[in-house]
Order: sequence, then structure tokens, then C-alpha cells
Amino acid sequence: MIGRCPVLEKLMPDQYVESIFSITADRLHKQKIRAIITDLDNTLVEWDRVDATPEVVSWLEGLREAGIQVTVLSNNNRERVERFCHPLGVRFIWSARKPTGAAFRRAVEEMKVSVEETVVVGDQLFTDVLGGNLLGFHTILVVPVAQTDGFFTRFNRRMERVALYWMRKKGMISWKEKT
Repeated sequence: MIGRCPVLEKLMPDQYVESIFSITADRLHKQKIRAIITDLDNTLVEWDRVDATPEVVSWLEGLREAGIQVTVLSNNNRERVERFCHPLGVRFIWSARKPTGAAFRRAVEEMKVSVEETVVVGDQLFTDVLGGNLLGFHTILVVPVAQTDGFFTRFNRRMERVALYWMRKKGMISWKEKT
């Protein structure tokens, strides 16, 4: 790495994957992971999709069967998050105020796991990855499932592009973004 940049390091995910489907129970068990804190919009499904796809339902069921707990941690409103999570029987925290740490701490307390036993999964550097990194979680950045975003996320995406540019320039990342 060319020169340290502590600010960019806090935005750097531990892993980068194409989608949640690359995150398997077998891999998590090998890392001694017992829980996932995941974002909802553009991580599990498109930001404007109301319900889970059959593939997401299957992924969540596979994790549950493997004994891995999941909590959805979203900055979105209660109605949106509850409507998605309730039919799936998935624990959730709405209006999480990511990247602040309170909701992340609440999630591990409710799941009765430690930070070291938990991964944070999301599609945004400035909310999911930063929030997880600030508390010492293993963070996994996924490619957003949609090319469009809600109103408030558009600003974050612009900032992310700048951060990713500087991360590449400093030799911190090697993956290629989808265009």
C-alpha cells in the first residue's frame, strides 16, 4: 500500500463480493461466524422492491438451518423494513442511523453474539462498511443489486466514487467495479 490514509482505511471493507449469494454458511462457519448484520436496500433486494425474492428467501433459510442468525439493519423507516422482514421471520432494526454504532451494538446484544462472531454486509461504504469498521466487525461490501438508488443514497454514491478512486490510487483495492 502506498502511504497510509486512516480515513480511507475506515471505509475499506475486509471483503468485496458480487452478491450476498457469495456469502455461504460453510465459509462463515470456517471463520467462526455465528451472525450476520445486513443492510436491506440494494443489498438483499432492490431499494424499491417490497418483498424478498425466492433466491433471498432460500439464502436466509439456508443460513437459519446452519445456525447463523441474521439481523437486518436499515436506515429506512419501520414500515419498509418490517414489511420486508416480518414475513421472513428475520430480526430487524429500522432507522438505524448507520454509521453510528448504537444499532450495531443492539443487534449483537439481541443475537447474543460477539463482534468477532459477526459480519456486517452491505452495499455502501459510508453507512454499512464504515459503521461496521468503527466497531471492529468483519465487513463485506456487496455490489448493489440495482443501478438506481433512493433520493438520500444518491449523495452517498457520489462520495463513494471519490473514496474508491483514492483507494485505488493508493493501492488499497484491486477489484473492479461493475459498470
